[in-house]
Amino acid sequence: MNVLKYLGIVLLLIGVGVLVVPFLSNSSSNSLLGIGLLLIIVGFFGHILLNRRIQS
Repeated sequence: MNVLKYLGIVLLLIGVGVLVVPFLSNSSSNSLLGIGLLLIIVGFFGHILLNRRIQS
């Protein structure tokens, strides 16, 4: 169950990595930006919810 504790952080980091790709390639593809934003939001809320579930 301790592995799930870090799932939200991993999703956040993957989202940031997806956002770095368009920045480094000097393009602004809306699909990549949307996917990165979605991963960051899901990772943020996932981290909060999973930590509440594990602590209680």
